[in-house]
Amino acid sequence: MSILKRKLNIIKKRKIDKKISNLFAWIKGAELIELKTCNVEEDPVRPELDVAFRRSYGRKIFGVKYQKKICAIMCFGFTNEVPKTVKELELMTRDAYLKSAQRDQKIGKIAIAYTIWSKKRGGGKLIVKEVFKMIKKSNHLNRLVTLSPLTEMARKFHLHNGAVELQVNEETQNFEYKI
Repeated sequence: MSILKRKLNIIKKRKIDKKISNLFAWIKGAELIELKTCNVEEDPVRPELDVAFRRSYGRKIFGVKYQKKICAIMCFGFTNEVPKTVKELELMTRDAYLKSAQRDQKIGKIAIAYTIWSKKRGGGKLIVKEVFKMIKKSNHLNRLVTLSPLTEMARKFHLHNGAVELQVNEETQNFEYKI
């Protein structure tokens, strides 16, 4: 009887392992792309920011695409300083954008991720990893910092994905991913 139980346990474990590997198999075929738009109503962090805000003054929207579907989205702007509020982000991205027009078109030295959401399990972690790689390859960006809400969920997400806490502000918190 114990041999039969062992065999059943082995079969159960194989089925569970197979389900887990199938759950994350999509990640291998996913790619990071720049988006022209997104459904801001899906954004759990900053739904009040419209697409015009997300795409103006050098701010960008990126998504992880898999089989013609967007599985995760991250919005960020480029600055030369770390903002503590969305208003500061708006002013700092505008300043960095206008200064870049006079120079070499390279906007800011810091990428500020101000919202992220996932439509598929594992998408949030994947987009952070892919954006990190993209920033590392750039020749003018030297930091990836977040402008996150003051929630425990945001804190756990960023610390779990390798960021360090930079500062806690009145309305937000900043985490930094080391480049």
